[in-house]
Amino acid sequence: MLKSCGMGFGATALSALLQDKAFAGLDSSGKDRHSALNPLMPRKPHFPARAKSVIFLYMDGGVSHVDSFDPKPMLNKCHGQDPRKLMDVQPTQFNSIGKVLKSHWEFKNYGSSGLPVSDLFPHIGDCADDLCVIRSMTSNFPEHTNANYFLHTGSGLQGRPSMGAWAGYGLGSENQDLPGFVVVNGGLVPPGGLDNFNAGYLPAAYQGSVFRNAGIANVKRSDPSDAHQRSKLNFMRKLDSENLKRAGEHDALESAISNHELAYRMQLEVPELMDLSGEPEYLKEAYGFNQKWKGTQTFARSCMTARRLVERGVRFIELTCPGGSGDRWDQHNKLLDGHTKNARSVDQPIGTLLKDLKQRGLLDETLVVWTGEFGRTPFAQGGDGRDHHPWGFSLWMAGGGIKGGTTYGATDEFGYHVVENKLEIHDLHATMLHLLGVDHERSTFRYGGRDMRLTDVHGHVIHDIIA
Repeated sequence: MLKSCGMGFGATALSALLQDKAFAGLDSSGKDRHSALNPLMPRKPHFPARAKSVIFLYMDGGVSHVDSFDPKPMLNKCHGQDPRKLMDVQPTQFNSIGKVLKSHWEFKNYGSSGLPVSDLFPHIGDCADDLCVIRSMTSNFPEHTNANYFLHTGSGLQGRPSMGAWAGYGLGSENQDLPGFVVVNGGLVPPGGLDNFNAGYLPAAYQGSVFRNAGIANVKRSDPSDAHQRSKLNFMRKLDSENLKRAGEHDALESAISNHELAYRMQLEVPELMDLSGEPEYLKEAYGFNQKWKGTQTFARSCMTARRLVERGVRFIELTCPGGSGDRWDQHNKLLDGHTKNARSVDQPIGTLLKDLKQRGLLDETLVVWTGEFGRTPFAQGGDGRDHHPWGFSLWMAGGGIKGGTTYGATDEFGYHVVENKLEIHDLHATMLHLLGVDHERSTFRYGGRDMRLTDVHGHVIHDIIA
C-alpha cells in the first residue's frame, strides 16, 4: 500500500524504520523518551553532544549587521549616494529609501584571529577568538512579529513550539527542580508575545517559564506551613489521577500534575538561584552591576542568572533585552543614539558572561547564540535610520563545539544580499540541535496527521563552523 502511494517503501525498509528507536519515540536505551509522569527526566541524545545547554541572547528588533559584525568599506566610499544607482533596491518594510549610509562606528580587529568588530561591542570583541560570526543568515519575513515566530519556532505562524521547548522535548533537563526552558525577561517581551516561548502542540511541560530579572512572581508559598501545602498538593494529585483514569491520556491533565510538583520544588530552588548577594563583588563589577546606565545593570543580572542556570543544569535559557532605558534594536531613525544605548546595555554583560563561563570550564559545554530576527538596510530610512533587512544579516555563536575566531558566509560589498554560503533560520536550528546531540530530522512529534519537527522539511547542519 505504501508503495502504491508513491513512497517506495519495501517491507524490509519499513520494518527497519518501525524498529528505529528515535522514530518510535525511544531513547538509545529503549525506554520511553516522553514519560507523562516525568516529562523533564534526562534523556539520552541521538549521538554524543558537544553542548549540554544553550544560552540564547535575543537582540529584539534587528541589529544592524553593517554597524556591528560585517564591515563594509564601500558604504564609506559611496556615503550619501543614491542606492538605486548602485544596487537593485527592493521594497522595504516602510519603503522610505534614503541615501547610502556609512557606519557611525569604526571597526577594529580583535584577538589572534583578527576578527573585525565595531566600536559598539568592545567587550564582546575581547572574546573574538571564541566567536564564529555568521554573515550570511536570512529570514523569510521582514516584519517583527512573523520574523520572531520564525526565529523562535521555525515557522512564521503563531502557536508553534519554540526551539527551547524542542530542546526539552528531546533531552529533558538535568535539574528536576527547575524548568528545562527558562526565559530571563529583562523587561521587553518581543513582538509576538509569549507565543515565542510556547510549547505549541508539544506537551505543555516543555514551554518556557518566564523569570523576571529581579525574580519570579508567586514563588513563595501562601500556605502557613510546608506540610499544609504538601497535603493540598497530594489531594490535587489524587483528583487529577482520578480524572486521568476516566479521560485516558490527556496532555493538559498530565502537564498539570507535573507542573504542580515542579512548582512545589521550585519554591526551594528559585529563591537561592535568584539571590545574587553571594556572588563576589569583583565579578558583579565586571558584569556591570555598578554601571550608572540602568540597561547595563539589568542585563548584567540577566547574564549572571543565565550562568547560574547553566551551572544548575537548565537545558535552554533565553535572555530578552532590558527595558526602561534605550529601546529595542529597531532604529528607523536616530540610529546613532539607539544602537549606542542598546550596545551600552548588553556589551559588557555579554563579554563578561563569555569570560566567566570560560574561566569556570563551562563554555566548552554551553552553546551561546547572539542574534536578532533580521538586520538593517545599508541605506538610510529617511536621513538617520535603517529599515528592516531580511536578505542578509549577521549573528554569532560561541562555545559548545563552535569553531572560534572564524567567520562564515558573506554579503555583497554593500551588505545587501548574501553572496556566499547563504543560510536560513532552519539551518541555525538544525545546528543548535546537532550540537546538543539531537538529529533534527529524527526529533519529531506526531500532530495533525504528520510527524512535525522544529525544522519542518528544511535545515542543514552547518558543519563548517563546528570545531
